[in-house]
Order: sequence, then C-alpha cells, then structure tokens
Amino acid sequence: MSRVTEIRYVGYGVADLAAERVFYEELWGLEQVPSDDGMDWYKTQGHGEHHVVRLRAGEENRVDVIALAANSRADVDALCQQAQAAGGKIVHDPRELTTPGGGYGFRFFSPDGLQMEISSDVARGSSRPIERWEGLPVKISHIVLHSPDHQALVKWFVDVLGFKVSDWLGDFMCFLRCNSAHHRFAILPGPPCLNHVAYDMTGIDGMMRGGHRLKVKGTDIQWGPGRHTAGDNAFSYFITPNGFAVEYTAELEEVDFETHQPTIHIPAPLVMDQWGIGTGGPQTMPHPAPNPGIFVAVEA
Repeated sequence: MSRVTEIRYVGYGVADLAAERVFYEELWGLEQVPSDDGMDWYKTQGHGEHHVVRLRAGEENRVDVIALAANSRADVDALCQQAQAAGGKIVHDPRELTTPGGGYGFRFFSPDGLQMEISSDVARGSSRPIERWEGLPVKISHIVLHSPDHQALVKWFVDVLGFKVSDWLGDFMCFLRCNSAHHRFAILPGPPCLNHVAYDMTGIDGMMRGGHRLKVKGTDIQWGPGRHTAGDNAFSYFITPNGFAVEYTAELEEVDFETHQPTIHIPAPLVMDQWGIGTGGPQTMPHPAPNPGIFVAVEA
C-alpha cells in the first residue's frame, strides 16, 4: 500500500499578514523562500524541506492547505486512487505543481473538509546544522487536528493514507505515525480545525532558548515547558499574532514503523505533562472553532 511518509508545509490565510510575517521571521526564525506569486513562503534553516509555512493575506484566519509527502510519483497516483476509492473529494488530480519547489501532486479534502496536498519530487532547499543554543526549529514535527468524528478520521488516516496508530490517550486522542517518529499527526474530538503545528528543536536546551527569544520579543509560553507521556516529547506552546497555536518540541520518541504496538495511556494527573511544573495547560490554548471555508478550495 502506498502511503504518506512526511509532512511538508501548512498554508495559512491571515487577516494581519504583517504581524504574522514578523512572528515567523524574527521570532520563530524561519527564512523566506523567493516566490513571485504574491505570497510568503518560509523554510527552516536546519532542514532541506523546501518550505514549511505559506502565508497569504485574507479576510479571515484559516488553514488553507496541509501538505504531505510521498516517496514517488507512483505513490502520489496510488494515494489519489485510494482517496477516490474511499469517497474523497478531489480538488485536482496529480499534476506538475507550480508552487515554489515544484513537484508532482494532487489536492483533496479530508473527510472533515480540510484541504490537503500530497506530493513527491519537490526540490530540496539549503540547510545547515542548528547548534545547541541557537533555539531555532529544525523542521515540522507533527500536526494535531480536531474532528467531529475523531474515531472515523483515525481510521481514514490508517486506511487511506497508510498511517499506523502509535498510542491512544484514553479513547479521545490518537497518535499516528507515517515513519519512525512516534507521531506525525494526532487527532482529538472537536470541530473540524487545526489544533497546533509542532516544530522539532535540537534538544531541551534549544527548546528553552527558543522560548527565551520569544519571551524577550513579547510572546510568552502559553503552555509549558513540560513533557508529554505519549511520545515522551518535551513541549512549549505559543500563539501567533493571528491566533494559531504552534509548539516547540524536543526528544520525540523514535519507534519501529512496522512493529511498534500502541499503548492506551489512562488520563490521570501528570499524563499530559509528566513534569507538572509549567504554566498553563490545555485550557489555556485557543478554543477550537470550525476552520473557515470547510470544503472550499484555496488554489494557492
């Protein structure tokens, strides 16, 4: 079965483009990628993925597209067929992409109406080693989504996109892998929307130093620092000027993609945060609301 193998980028429409630009460039530490389409594309300095964030000016704040990777054009074609066979709504069939970095891919809607893209053969960008104390993100680590039928969406990720279940938190949060990382997606109950996008840091020191940079520039930790149980990763969460949750994470567990068996973690004190010393908590994160434009394609 052909499957998704990685996360590429998240595209956002934002009401205050100038503020979001400052956040990703000066606070988050991303580099702008040249483009001539009137939008802003950003990459991390520590990884060869061509871009990880795309911003465009919009009348409302929304996630436009979540882009994923496949290993080959044949896998892209097969995944499109798998999505169609499962009743998925295709935005466009596999074709040569005209976005920065090019590649070959198709777009479609998740069962909840979020636009997604799967591609291969996207050009690689430059990268350099990120030093211990720089506090810069290396790459996108994982994405967490809300779903009005989270059990069904988990099944769709497994049956259609080829993910495997790594762990459950009770029966309400599922962690899904598409490679050796413990999870690249997690699914929670709620309206169809993004919960947050997490970025891998070089380690705990990198995560803490990144948090310091944000603090001195006026963006405090929303929740953290802490360490989750599922995936055993350290975390600190922040909110962008347009209200999107982003995370610095470090030391996410590595597992065997084929053989790892899921654990059900029983909700209890210190399960969400094994350290239990950070500020905030899930209740301090943005309240989930349906993503604007469900089942409405944004071509960019």
